[in-house]
Amino acid sequence: MEKLSLKITDMNKHISQIKESNAAQNQKQKEKIAKAAKDFESIFTAMLLQSMTKTTNGLFGEEGYGNDIFDTLFEQEIASYISQGKSLGIAEALYKKITGEDMSPELKVKLKSTEKIEVKVNENTDIPKIQPSTESLNRLKRFEDIIEDASKEFGIDKNVIKSIILAESAANHRAVSPVKAKGLMQLMDSTAAEMGVRNVFDPKENIYGGTKYLAKMLRQYNGDLKLALAAYNAGPQNVEKYKGVPPFEETQNYITKVMSYLNHFSENES
Repeated sequence: MEKLSLKITDMNKHISQIKESNAAQNQKQKEKIAKAAKDFESIFTAMLLQSMTKTTNGLFGEEGYGNDIFDTLFEQEIASYISQGKSLGIAEALYKKITGEDMSPELKVKLKSTEKIEVKVNENTDIPKIQPSTESLNRLKRFEDIIEDASKEFGIDKNVIKSIILAESAANHRAVSPVKAKGLMQLMDSTAAEMGVRNVFDPKENIYGGTKYLAKMLRQYNGDLKLALAAYNAGPQNVEKYKGVPPFEETQNYITKVMSYLNHFSENES
């Protein structure tokens, strides 16, 4: 399937075509509308960046020493700008068109903070104790600040992220699997591209990309950690196919390992 090119000369043109609603919305409805408007703004901006990159062979052009690095930094800054709630104005305009009123400061503050995903872990005393190696734990310490930031950014417990990194790569940021999954959280090229990761061996990009994908899976399976882990390892299509954790030995062992590492971190914190 070919990617759609984005050609927009007036970003407000499409917003102005939306019919205004005369019906009064309650606070909960307004929050949903604001969230949808903000999501639209983020998607729009991502599409705009992709269109710019496609037509110019990168935001700073194809030639020039270090231009690929500047591309990554620039895109990360815009992503950070949006995630911090410094709106480009599209969300507010869309919200006003639908509700007939300006977005309140309180609502903007609420959108700015990332809601923590409620992770559901079924108690299972049969999970064996698998101790992470000292070497992998020492390597993991180098990335604790990034993990902490990713945890706040995507609303996922830092210990879940740590456990996945240990299970995936033993905290080796240059790890490559036999099926070409790469980096700390072992991202396939297609997943990395989907999550906006340009350099899979960059620890920050890899952790952010992997955590973002895990957050997507957790939301898809209503916070069920085992199903999210199964989807992370074997793909959501297999979870859907088998209506639960697939009967793959690799996937089942992977879930056991992650859950065991998660228990390890929990026990050491208590």
